[in-house]
Amino acid sequence: MKTIKGLRWLIISLVAVATVINYIDRSALAVMWPGIASELGMDKRDYANIVTIFLIGYAVGQSLFGKVFDALGTRIGFVLSILVWSGAIALHYVARSALSFGLFRTMLGVGEAGNWPGATKAIAEWFPVRERALGQGIFGAGASLGSVIAPPLVALLYAAYGWKATFVLIGSLGFIWIVPWLIVYKAGPAAHPWIGADERALILSGPRGAETAHGEYVPTLAQLLRHRQSWGVIAARFFIDPVWWLFVSWLPLYLNERFGFDVKEIGMFAWVPYVGAAVGALAGGWLCGRLLARGWSVNRARKSVIAAGLLLMFPALILSAAAATPVLAVLAIGVILFGFQAAITNIQTLPSDFYSGQTVGTLAGLSGTSAVLGVIVCMQLVPALTVGGDYTPFFILGALLLPLVFLSLWLGGRVDRVQPHPSHKKTGDLDETCVL
Repeated sequence: MKTIKGLRWLIISLVAVATVINYIDRSALAVMWPGIASELGMDKRDYANIVTIFLIGYAVGQSLFGKVFDALGTRIGFVLSILVWSGAIALHYVARSALSFGLFRTMLGVGEAGNWPGATKAIAEWFPVRERALGQGIFGAGASLGSVIAPPLVALLYAAYGWKATFVLIGSLGFIWIVPWLIVYKAGPAAHPWIGADERALILSGPRGAETAHGEYVPTLAQLLRHRQSWGVIAARFFIDPVWWLFVSWLPLYLNERFGFDVKEIGMFAWVPYVGAAVGALAGGWLCGRLLARGWSVNRARKSVIAAGLLLMFPALILSAAAATPVLAVLAIGVILFGFQAAITNIQTLPSDFYSGQTVGTLAGLSGTSAVLGVIVCMQLVPALTVGGDYTPFFILGALLLPLVFLSLWLGGRVDRVQPHPSHKKTGDLDETCVL
């Protein structure tokens, strides 16, 4: 029977490709909005409402698909997620009003949300502890690469075929992706027929082996929410994710209002900051892995990289508020997104640090829902904060959120394996904390 060397890297590469498609699909509306709004007679408030409706679907989808991935597994969970979102983006072809756009964006949000708990679960299953942040970084780089590709690709398709056909064309990408995914992802690492013995031993070593020996701690939802580590992740995502989404959703409109860019010019400039984001995702994962290899504890390594990312973001947000040229603006935003991805890569790894594989998807989904709720609050503030095209309050809002992120993680306690609370310890539960 054939084996594939480094099968885990092929798996995470496919997840990263799905994430590229995810971000092409979600970014398309923002890139084409000036043209769509002009044709259909919609304004910035319509756009904010459409994005908010998308985010409500996204919030529901995070928790829903977190449970789906834990119940049905990574293979089927990804298929269901991408089928829903690819069908939804293609249906944008028939949208004619803010209401119909909102309906299809809700479907898109529910489907696209599955990509995040699914990726976190895949990384927990396929990567040893010291490689998880790098795996998360590769996945995060997919989001950034999708945002790099989307503006020029969508602008090109828009110029050639119009916005309706563009939605159909990008929707087909997800259906194509399903084919290699079903071929490659036959099972998890314990049972996959293509995995080598050495790689299987590497993946199944460490804390996972301890769990098997002592009995996995698989808390119920209520039990999960009794641990402050869970709330630390949930709160950190609530405060940090709005910074990313402010730029994903509003960067094209910022360039249009602040510098007078049309769809073609947006396509030329809007991708640049996401190059910084892609590098930040890989750098954050790589640096954490290096620190662990040098003997740092998981707690110290994760929090140090997160803090470095947040410290880099703060002055860049202040500089962006005062940027006088589009070149300076997009470069400063590139630094912001570099720091964001370095930090979020490690924050998203925390569920797999705290819990076993049977719980990772649930916590990832809950924290993703929390993140979206934070985004919704900020998204509704943007039209009021940017009256007259002045985006200074927009950037200040992002800067004010950053200290709350680290405070959440600090109050959440150490990055250690979570042990059962004495009130719900049962036979077969872990008898002691499994410290990473």
